[in-house]
Amino acid sequence: MTTESPRWFTSSYSNNGGNCVEVATNLAHVHGVVPVRDSKRPTGPALSIAPHAFSAFVCGVKDGALGNA
Repeated sequence: MTTESPRWFTSSYSNNGGNCVEVATNLAHVHGVVPVRDSKRPTGPALSIAPHAFSAFVCGVKDGALGNA
């Protein structure tokens, strides 16, 4: 069993305004999850998302399928 820790990062497209999420994709292969958390609350809870769902979300964002906020 591995004890690998999440390596959190924010998107390079973040505007550093504080309204960002952080992801730890390094755990996708090892643990089968992609943790996502609020960058303003690094010690707060994290969502555990299945890698295929996270990948579909990223593809949707890139394709513009989710609209504009």
